Amino acid sequence: MAKSSSALTSSFTGNKVNNKLAMTGEITLRGKVLPVGGIKEKILAAKRSGIKEIILSKDNKKDIGEIKVSYLKGLKFHYVSNMKEVTDIALMKN
Repeated sequence: MAKSSSALTSSFTGNKVNNKLAMTGEITLRGKVLPVGGIKEKILAAKRSGIKEIILSKDNKKDIGEIKVSYLKGLKFHYVSNMKEVTDIALMKN
């Protein structure tokens, strides 16, 4: 859902979404980013695809602690609480 909202924001602003990062999360109507499940699997899929940066809900941070350190090596995580933070990270500046 976060990726779709970022794409929509991109179309309004004209700023492209950084295609070198992954993001996941549920978004409320007020723009709050909520945690989702399956974080380990999503991280592994992103890593296999060559992604090095991932945007997650700040409430998913606890899930990262349950994943083997070797799976996390080479990845940078951005923990966010709202869509403003997502777009600040995800949208490339013109």
